[in-house]
Amino acid sequence: MNDEQILEKLRAILAEAFEIDPARVMPETNLFEELDLDSIDAVDLAIKLQEMTGKRIRPEDFKSVRTVGDVIRTVQVLLAT
Repeated sequence: MNDEQILEKLRAILAEAFEIDPARVMPETNLFEELDLDSIDAVDLAIKLQEMTGKRIRPEDFKSVRTVGDVIRTVQVLLAT
């Protein structure tokens, strides 16, 4: 799965779970400041990513995630393992 495919899936997840307009979801978009996600939303997002990848995300791997691009990189790492 390439970055663009991950971004498209992430847009779908954010639209469905958090009612975020997919047009607002760009790699440089900050999840917390621009998309108004909070820590509970971040946990929900991590769970959705686990379902998408079939891999467990360790909390320490997701702590540094701030932007959509960070999420894409985290998913790439998960898929590579």
